[in-house]
Amino acid sequence: MLRRTYDLQHCSVAATLELLGERWTILILRDVFLGIHRFDDFQRRLGIARNVLTDRLGFLVAEDILERRRYQERPERFEYRLTQKGLDLWPIVVEMLRWGDKHAIDGKPPLVLRHRDCGGKVGDRRVCTRCGAELGPADVHAEAGPGARPDRLPLAAA
Repeated sequence: MLRRTYDLQHCSVAATLELLGERWTILILRDVFLGIHRFDDFQRRLGIARNVLTDRLGFLVAEDILERRRYQERPERFEYRLTQKGLDLWPIVVEMLRWGDKHAIDGKPPLVLRHRDCGGKVGDRRVCTRCGAELGPADVHAEAGPGARPDRLPLAAA
């Protein structure tokens, strides 16, 4: 991965940007939260070059954001799951989605996150707009929004 260094920046934002500031990294994390876990599924959904995907997944594993779990022995195949460190990124991913819905998508979000229990939307500070429950990644599912493309229907949140 092409690294940027912020040696003169002793700052938590700069340190986080160092880990997550590359385009493919955050899109991979988005897809893991949406239920994608296997290399070929990432590659197909993102259209990312295989060597770039290999590099990004390796980086996320090395940083303990994802872990590799074998799901097949012959040939050996792995899936990628969030560690606790990775799960802690959920608020960032959700707030990026909400910011994009408000400022970058022209009012037609392609994806809507809903509370599994009551069907309310994920609102400010990841609180259900219907019942007021505080929501985490396991509490929501994704569904197509008004701006969804038929070829990119959402998956179940992970």
